Amino acid sequence: MSYIVSARKYRPQRFEDVVGQEHITSTLKNALLTDKLAHAFLFCGPRGVGKTTCARLLAKVINMPDPKAAVQDGSYAETDIDISMNIVELDAASNNSVEHMRTLIEQVRFQPQQGKYKVFIIDEVHMLSTAAFNAFLKTLEEPPPYAIFILATTEKHKILPTIMSRCQLYDFRRIQVPDIIQQLESIAQQEGVTAEHDALYTIAEKADGAMRDALSIYDRISSATDREISYKSVVDNLNLLDYDYFFRAVDLIVKEDGPGLLLLLEEILANGFEGDTFMNGLAKHLRNLMYCKQEPTLHLLQLSDALKEKFLNQSQTISYGTILTTLSLANRGDIDYPRAKDKRLHIEITLLKICYANRAHTIADGTPPASEKKKLTNPTAPAATPRTAQPPASPAPAPSTPRATTPPDIAPPPAVTPSPAATTPSPPAQDPTPAVPKATPTPRAKSKISGPSISSIDDLLSQAKEEVNSKANEAKELTLEELLTIWNEYAESISSPTTQAIVKNIQLKIVENKVVGAVPSSIAKEEIQQETDLYTKIRDYFNQNDLMIEIEVDRELFPDAIEEPTRKLYTSKEKYDHLVTVNPDLDAFIDTLDLKPDQD
Repeated sequence: MSYIVSARKYRPQRFEDVVGQEHITSTLKNALLTDKLAHAFLFCGPRGVGKTTCARLLAKVINMPDPKAAVQDGSYAETDIDISMNIVELDAASNNSVEHMRTLIEQVRFQPQQGKYKVFIIDEVHMLSTAAFNAFLKTLEEPPPYAIFILATTEKHKILPTIMSRCQLYDFRRIQVPDIIQQLESIAQQEGVTAEHDALYTIAEKADGAMRDALSIYDRISSATDREISYKSVVDNLNLLDYDYFFRAVDLIVKEDGPGLLLLLEEILANGFEGDTFMNGLAKHLRNLMYCKQEPTLHLLQLSDALKEKFLNQSQTISYGTILTTLSLANRGDIDYPRAKDKRLHIEITLLKICYANRAHTIADGTPPASEKKKLTNPTAPAATPRTAQPPASPAPAPSTPRATTPPDIAPPPAVTPSPAATTPSPPAQDPTPAVPKATPTPRAKSKISGPSISSIDDLLSQAKEEVNSKANEAKELTLEELLTIWNEYAESISSPTTQAIVKNIQLKIVENKVVGAVPSSIAKEEIQQETDLYTKIRDYFNQNDLMIEIEVDRELFPDAIEEPTRKLYTSKEKYDHLVTVNPDLDAFIDTLDLKPDQD
């Protein structure tokens, strides 16, 4: 087979050909031009962004007879040097043991057969074991002057800090979508392949910043379509949803057509797509509409002119607030999708929430929905005639039927604008019957029936909880007056008269936001310290969990207090010895009766 995949056929042969990594290639070229080349490099970044390519280019340039001249004129691109002896490539995924590392260290001892340097490229270096890393440390820190190490990894966090500190670190970025599109257009032109811009945009977006993945998808599509890459062919081969589905979905959301949105979901599921695929695509479509609503973000749409025009036209039909609300609901639906047991029902509920989100917001804000606004602005409605538009008239007899009386709490809503005909005063004599009994129920009465939505109630409850929590988290100022009030209230609740008297007979003061209590004796101090509920009540009242409460014995404040001596508890033997001392005949009495007193 002579066919070579595009990822290998169009691998960059110069630093200038590396796509999307100008910050890396410019640094490496300057290091070569100024002869400030490090002995160890660590290339980090996602897959397929050019790490191994840059490592091979660097290894090829430094072994040129004149690296500076080669970098300046680009002559190294056409040079095919023998790298079998000068460049050693090691796959750390399959050579990750200490023995493999010792073999590599043995190879470092031999000087290069050709050229000035011997380059060791270790790919997927994060797969090395900890023991292999430690065995490699000394060689990496102080290699021979002819040895250069280039390490490449996709998982930077798995590299030991001792390895990273011995290398120059280069972080490769994900390649941007416009750069991938430009590279694909260049390759398609060289291959004679016709490619639509929207098709290449879809391929670049699917590649997720990896040029190798984009080239693999490009080869697959070009092989399946006989050198013609259209947007439809890309959508069919990659099993993606067409933009048309999302344009239809947004139109249904704007019209608040819930049944139509459910039918669209049924059509998508019948075509073999999953519900989360439709939800993710709808979220991206809404994000593009959000870009269209603001002039500074309009350039983020890397689409064809025709498709961009469709996005601009649809963005005029939906408000910015509705876009943000639907984006939030779509994101929440995507997060909860894996945990849902009935996944279709979960997607349907999410779509209905998105469809009627605008109605819920208008009810919560107190403004009537669009359908109610049409009724309010109807000039033929009898309820639109305000009673205040008539001039004062002479007192008329009260209506005979009780239905003619107007309830005092019902008035026309302030949002109603009276028509020109309603503002013309009519003669009282030609309107003997009041118009109020014939009037239809006012829109205010209808809004009372609808009531607030569940989402608005949840918002109010969450807002109230936040206010309560914010107030609860605020520490209250510690004052002596409030402290004495709480202390005395607690003292009144103590059932024991002795303890109650001790708690009341205390001198309280506040010293540097600390409560200090003075008592006459140590017994009183121990008694108060046992009242832990009192301490908790004080800390909860002032909302200070770390409030210090100290009890001290102060004899100066209580000069009349007498400290009672502490009574000692005697054992049975001590009591017996004391009785023998008082009455020596006690021993003879015990011996006579042959008694055995307790000596414990």
